[in-house]
Amino acid sequence: MSTLAHTMMTAARSTDSGLAGPGELDRYPYAEALVTDRVGAPAWDGGDPELGRVGRRASGSRGRGLHGQLVQQLGQMIVSGDLGADRPLVPEEIGQRFEVSRTVVRESLRVLEAKGLVSARPNVGTRVRPVSDWNLLDPDIIEWRAFGPQRDDQRRELSELRWTIEPLAARLAAGHGREEVQQRLCDMVEIMSHALAQGDALTYSRADTEFHALLIQIAGNRMLEHLSGIVSAALQVSGGPVTGCDRPNEASLAQHARIVDALGTGDGTAAETAMRQLLTVHPEVERVVPAPREH
Repeated sequence: MSTLAHTMMTAARSTDSGLAGPGELDRYPYAEALVTDRVGAPAWDGGDPELGRVGRRASGSRGRGLHGQLVQQLGQMIVSGDLGADRPLVPEEIGQRFEVSRTVVRESLRVLEAKGLVSARPNVGTRVRPVSDWNLLDPDIIEWRAFGPQRDDQRRELSELRWTIEPLAARLAAGHGREEVQQRLCDMVEIMSHALAQGDALTYSRADTEFHALLIQIAGNRMLEHLSGIVSAALQVSGGPVTGCDRPNEASLAQHARIVDALGTGDGTAAETAMRQLLTVHPEVERVVPAPREH
């Protein structure tokens, strides 16, 4: 067995969680069954004879089918360091190990190349690229880092990035939001209130994610708008030190409501201040990183 095949068999990790992504937030069922606590899927080990079958391993993979699952598996392995920089990736070997076609392997490697994780060159083949070449703003890479050995760095970096982006977005959004978007923000606060009263952490998280994404989108800055996916990813993977957003309680809900009120009156300073208070880190609370979300 080659080194790559052995690494892929023993080190890949499956994922599982319950958070929905952007665009999946149209329904907030207050009356649905209570959401159970998420638990991490077991890590792979070399004793399982079916470890190579990607279709059975990556229930939380991004996208659908074997292609999305293989992207998830290889991406996690690269970001975790199981497949180190300059490691050659042989398509035939990957196909055999994961029992997928050449087409699936080829398309998966193209996705990873677009993310800066691998490079393919004539007469050199496909190799893993160093961290300095990765697109660290890619939501997939944010997630993979958040649940790997670099989780502490990813938490800190995401928290710092949000502190830079969101107060500015709140200030710019004041007075600029369309009426229907303002109403949607109000709806999100109401949904969060209902969810908090019912102890529905999943619905609260979904509404919170949409709230912050909408806020950035109405700031009137197209470059900031492109960063809304980063904030959504940060919220979905709980990627920062514990802030008001990570503490579903009446105080957090009140800060969200203050932001909406400030936006409605066009008070950019108040909106910015409320957002900074919401993003204030609470160092006394220690957060345990949950299992990655289900896609």
